[in-house]
Amino acid sequence: MMNRVKSTNDLELKERLVAVNRVTKVTKGGRTFTFAAIVVVGNEAGIVGWGLGKAGEVTAAIQKGTEAAKKNLIQVPVLKGTIPHEQEAKFGGAQVYLQPASQGTGVKAGGAMRAVLESVGVKDVLAKAKGSSNPHNLVKATILALSQMRDAREVAQNRGVSLNVVFNG
Repeated sequence: MMNRVKSTNDLELKERLVAVNRVTKVTKGGRTFTFAAIVVVGNEAGIVGWGLGKAGEVTAAIQKGTEAAKKNLIQVPVLKGTIPHEQEAKFGGAQVYLQPASQGTGVKAGGAMRAVLESVGVKDVLAKAKGSSNPHNLVKATILALSQMRDAREVAQNRGVSLNVVFNG
C-alpha cells in the first residue's frame, strides 16, 4: 500500500548518496568507464524516495539519481520520532527488519538502511539487514518496509471504527 506523494514543489528535500558503482565496458578501443549512483532524498518529516542515476561522470550520475528519486517519493507515518510498528520486507536477496525504539535509542541501522531511515526523519529505530548487503536491494527493501507502515488513525479509518476500538479490542 504505497502512499505516493503527488507534488514535490513545496518540499525541502535533502539528498543522501548511498553508493557509487564504477561499471566497466570493454570495447575494441579499450575500456569505457561509467558510474551508477544510488541516491535517497527525504524531507526528514515522513517523505522519502530513492533513485538510480547512470552517467559517464560521477556528478552527473548523482544528479540523475536525485532527479529520479524526486519522482519516486512515498509518505511514511513517523510517530514521536519512531515507526508505528514492527515491519519486515524482502527485495531480491536482501531482507530487512524494522522495530520501533524508545526515545534516545538513535538509529541502530547500517549503511544503506541508515540513509533511508534518516532521510524519512526517524530518530529512534532498531533495524536489522539479513541476506544480501547489496545497497540497491537494501534501499529497495527498506523503502518497501516503510511503505507498508500504517498508523493507528489509518487502521481505524480502514476498519470504520474509532481509535479506542483499535487499541482496546
